[in-house]
Amino acid sequence: MRHRTVVLLSLGHLVTDINQGALPALLPFFITEYHLSYAAAGFLIFACNIASTVVQPLFGHLADRRPNAWLLPAGIASAGAGLAVTGLVPGYAWACAAVMVSGIGVAAFHPQGARFVNRVAGERKATAMSVFGVGGTLGFAIGPGLVTAALLHWGLPGTVILALPTTLLAALLARHLAATPISVGGSTPHHTGGSSTEARDAWGPFARLAAAVVARAVLFFGFNTFVPLYWIHVLGQSKAAGATALTVFALAGVAGNLLGGQLADRFGPTRIAVVGFCILLPLAPALMVVTSVSAALVALALIGFALSTTYSPLVILGQAYLPNHMGLSAGVTLGIAISIGGVATPILGSIADHYGLWTTLAVLSVVPLASAVLALTLPPPHRLRLQPSTQT
Repeated sequence: MRHRTVVLLSLGHLVTDINQGALPALLPFFITEYHLSYAAAGFLIFACNIASTVVQPLFGHLADRRPNAWLLPAGIASAGAGLAVTGLVPGYAWACAAVMVSGIGVAAFHPQGARFVNRVAGERKATAMSVFGVGGTLGFAIGPGLVTAALLHWGLPGTVILALPTTLLAALLARHLAATPISVGGSTPHHTGGSSTEARDAWGPFARLAAAVVARAVLFFGFNTFVPLYWIHVLGQSKAAGATALTVFALAGVAGNLLGGQLADRFGPTRIAVVGFCILLPLAPALMVVTSVSAALVALALIGFALSTTYSPLVILGQAYLPNHMGLSAGVTLGIAISIGGVATPILGSIADHYGLWTTLAVLSVVPLASAVLALTLPPPHRLRLQPSTQT
């Protein structure tokens, strides 16, 4: 494994996703400055997400057809620059355009970044992907606090601070890639007289894996959205306690992500994905039935840990199933599938409005069963003779 390259890509993931985490925290400031309705403010999130989701598979396809290292620093820089200027533009329409630029930058980075991680990881692909994933998780966590502190101190122009980490990392990564070029290869398979060991894409298993990623995203967004509310309205805790619960969930996820990658390299990604989802089967109902806050916090931490152990195994499996379309695979597993999962959040919110938060968690507790069943249908890649030779 090229450790320095993986670390730089993870840091690139961190500073890129700072912007995704920061945008929701900007909405109260935009509402005040531009006199927006809640719907108009929400459209800014939609504009950024739709720009990223729709374009991400296209960038993945481009990465497969014409791998270009410049997309990495360009994507990082665009993600930061787009959001940085939202506090400087003269009106709402310009702000919408700026957040879309940021979303496109995010879309450019993720598939190419995941593809590069796969290529430089050697035999420890899941471990490297877990480090890459942790960068994104930390970025989401850092973004709201960073941008809120900046705007409270400097006002709306404080958004320019978002350009600093992305510009720095883009420059460092561009310099590193220029000094240590990486052979990423194209997506076109090399025909060798009809060899039976030629790398082939397995679209059927990949489709089932994408469905498992959607289910995982439903769980992730569901717990992120409703755990603080459950803590406040069901367990009778303060808003600060609800925020603390969410922090525990995120930190446990970081630990689970790192361990899941190491275990996947040792025991295989399919096994770890199945085990991670199966562990969730008793944990999600346990969160609903415990009445002690400390017991609920333990259950929540275990849920975050188990859920995150499945991250890198699923991404690596997707790339293994589509060895000729690794960038497209990452565009789906890191983009479209996760966004589809996020669409379930308003549905869960409607359930909470009509039937209560306890019922919402009851619905979420069923989702791991679907994930586990889907994971059980995923064949180990080596059985399909899919793994091409590693190019580093």
